[in-house]
Amino acid sequence: MKSISNSLTALILILSLSSFTSSTITNTVIKWEKIGSSSVDFKLDRDVIHVGSKDGRFSILKLEVSGGNIDMHKMQIEYLNSQIENIDFNHKFTKRSSSEIINIDGRRRIIKKITFWHNTKKRSKQKAKVTVFGK
Repeated sequence: MKSISNSLTALILILSLSSFTSSTITNTVIKWEKIGSSSVDFKLDRDVIHVGSKDGRFSILKLEVSGGNIDMHKMQIEYLNSQIENIDFNHKFTKRSSSEIINIDGRRRIIKKITFWHNTKKRSKQKAKVTVFGK
C-alpha cells in the first residue's frame, strides 16, 4: 500500500512539473516579427526598408531570401536617434535561404530604417525578395 502511495505521489509530481515546464517555456518563446521586405533588381543596388517607430525595438534580426539568388554586401541600421550601426554582410544567398541571427544593439533604441547593398548580377534569372524579421 505504501509503495502504491509513493508511486502515485511521484506520478503527480512528475505531471505537475511537466505541465509547469511546458507552460513556462511557451510563455517565454518570442516569435519572429516581420519587419519588412524588398524586391531586388538585376544590378548592384541599394534598398531601404522603413520600420515604424511603434515596432522598431529589436535586439536580433534575420534575413530570408526567396525567389532568386542574391549577393548581400552590407547592411546599415539607422535608429530614430540618428545613430547608425553598420554591419558587414558578405553573404551569397540562394533562393529559399536565410541568414544566421544578427545581433544588434537595438533593444534600447528604435530602428528607423534598414538599408541593404546587394546584387543579383549573374546569380539568378529571377528577382529575389529579401524579408527582414526581428525579435
